[in-house]
Parts: sequence; structure tokens; C-alpha cells
Amino acid sequence: MSYIFQDKEANRGNIKGIFVLAFFRTAQLFARKKGSLLWWLGLPVMISYRLIVEWIMAIELRMATQVGEGLRLEHGFALVVNDQTVIGRNVHLRHCITIGCVIMPDGSQGPSPVIKDNVEVGANVSIIGKLVVGENSKIGAGSVVVKDVPPNSVVVGNPARVIKQLDQSLIQPSEMAALDND
Repeated sequence: MSYIFQDKEANRGNIKGIFVLAFFRTAQLFARKKGSLLWWLGLPVMISYRLIVEWIMAIELRMATQVGEGLRLEHGFALVVNDQTVIGRNVHLRHCITIGCVIMPDGSQGPSPVIKDNVEVGANVSIIGKLVVGENSKIGAGSVVVKDVPPNSVVVGNPARVIKQLDQSLIQPSEMAALDND
């Protein structure tokens, strides 16, 4: 049960976020066992997840996506995450976000982003292609990220550019909590 509810604390007071992520983690348990008896038994759960979360709630967070503990979904509507994306621990995603790959000239799927730990992503952000968003970074609303984001950075714009470097050694724990609540 701890696996299924590993995102509960990050979404405290956000019933929708808790529901979506518990459903995601449950469906993931079955999806990882492809071809086994457990996969076949979990087929109704996986189909229900796709219908309810992806089609009705418009949150495309595929079961194959690697997601660390503590994912926070703020609103979550119109969220699209490519299944090859890797998301670290304690990442905060808002609504209308696309995290995906670039389609290669031959029509195949190119690489997807890697989002490190403690990253906060604003609303209406696109993060596209083979890139890494460094830990403790913040991506401002409406940004289009097509290049690596250094750790401890604040980026904004289209294309996104670094406007501030956060010096983690100078930030006190109480100030970090205030930054997280902004």
C-alpha cells in the first residue's frame, strides 16, 4: 500500500491528485508484468485507468513512465507526459504541460526529457526532446524548454533561458519551504 500512496503527502488536500496518482501507481503494478497472469488479471484496472484518467480527466501519464516518489499534480488537466520521460522525486507539475519527445526524420520517436529531483514546472510549459532539467530548478509558466536546464536554476520564456541561479547552500530550510509554497 505504501507504493500506491507514495505521492499522498505531496498532494495533501488535493483529492484529484491523490486519486490520479494512486490509480497510476496501481495500474503500473500490473503493467510492469506484461504477458504474465498478473498482467491479465490487471487488465480491467489498466483499461479503467486509460478511460478515466487519460480520456475523461485529460491527464496523459502513461503507466510505462518512470516517476519518482512524491509527484505533485496541481490541477493536472491537459497534462501530457511521454512514456519515455523520466521524472525524479518531489516534482511538482501544474496544468497544461507537455513533456515529450521529438519525432525523428524517419518517423520514429526520439528521446524524451529527464526531469531530476525537486523540480517545479509552471502552467502551460512544454519540455521537448533529449534534455535534462537539473535538480531544484523552477520552470516559469508558459516556457518552452528545448535545452538542458542547469541544476538550481529558474528558467522562463520561449525558448526558455536561465534568469536566476539558486544557491542552495545559502538558502535556509525555512526559506526553502517558503519558496516551495510560492
